[in-house]
Amino acid sequence: MPDYGHDLQFGVILLPEAAAPDTAIRLAEAADAAGLDLLSVPDHPYRPDLLDAWTVLSVVAARTERLRVFPNVANLPLRPPAVLARSAASLDLLTGGRAELALGAGAYWDDIAAQGGPRYTPGEAFDALTEAIEVVRALWTPGPPATVSGTHHRLTGTPPGPFPAHRMEIWLGALGPRMLRLIGRVADGWLPSMTRIPPDRLPAANALIDDAARKARRSPAEIRRLYNLPGIPSGSTAGWAEQLAELALTHGMSAFLLAVDSADAVRLFAREVAPRVRELVAARR
Repeated sequence: MPDYGHDLQFGVILLPEAAAPDTAIRLAEAADAAGLDLLSVPDHPYRPDLLDAWTVLSVVAARTERLRVFPNVANLPLRPPAVLARSAASLDLLTGGRAELALGAGAYWDDIAAQGGPRYTPGEAFDALTEAIEVVRALWTPGPPATVSGTHHRLTGTPPGPFPAHRMEIWLGALGPRMLRLIGRVADGWLPSMTRIPPDRLPAANALIDDAARKARRSPAEIRRLYNLPGIPSGSTAGWAEQLAELALTHGMSAFLLAVDSADAVRLFAREVAPRVRELVAARR
């Protein structure tokens, strides 16, 4: 698969445990000081052992200066898209344009249903995600009262706004063929996890996205490819950097998010791995 030519970005995934609420803030400050680009927080609003993702992102954004923050990924079944659109735009305005939005169709349906959410079939989850994207974009676009006629999500003449401080992107954490084609048609980015989509499965997935993009008269290069990394691999940092550079040059992955639980891991990724990846990719390009 091609190198889509995107600028390289590096960031972290923080798991905000309720038993240690200060840890997420401490790691976020370390990531900001180390010069990373992105910070994300998993969104599991049915788990009492985790802090609420949007609350954490808001506090973290207030305690940092340069990091762009986003949920990895927002749980649509428990977060109505109209409210989510206004929440994300508000955070973007309050941070001067440092928020993005990543969406997921949903998982862990027993937990979602136990908290009063829907229990979608795969087809219903796909339709709900498609409608949610339309709702979010409608409320981010200045104009007359918005109308979206959906089965699961709808707007019936609600005023749009507030509007993000910058062109906020919508990235989808999606895996199946229908979802990948949806990304190609309407999304700004794809956010898989290496544990779910290992490197040897990237070519087939990217091909589905690219084909759908072309059919929608979009360039595949319009769609950023992000990658969640499970943690620091064994071996040297040089070898790790070469692997990430190859993912960028061969598969078009251009933003790498590392799951971290220590400031040392943050600094290693930011100061030893990220610069070397940028050097390798720049030399090949």
